[in-house]
Amino acid sequence: MDSNRLKKVAGQVQKDLAEIFREMAQSQFKGLLLTVSRVTITTDLSLARCYVSVFPATDKQGVVDYLNENKAAIKNNLVQKLKGQLRKMPDLIFYLDDSYDQEEALNKILKGGGESPIK
Repeated sequence: MDSNRLKKVAGQVQKDLAEIFREMAQSQFKGLLLTVSRVTITTDLSLARCYVSVFPATDKQGVVDYLNENKAAIKNNLVQKLKGQLRKMPDLIFYLDDSYDQEEALNKILKGGGESPIK
């Protein structure tokens, strides 16, 4: 069960990561929209799982791999934005959030445009 403090920390990390990604998108990912859909933090604040959606990209996993390769710089920017609010900064792991793609495929099936899973 998540405590209120963990929820607040996760919300703040999500907000600050969104701002960092907005700045990165202007310089490195022109034409892409990076959104942080969810952040979960372990109870001991050692690990933050960050779920990222990428629009419109053909190589979405490549973008997430780039984020994981450069997570030290992203973490450094995050520390500067949090300005000492946390005693220990959690390690960041980025995952591709493909829930939007799954929802779109499901809507296509329901509207009759795709192959029905029920035969």
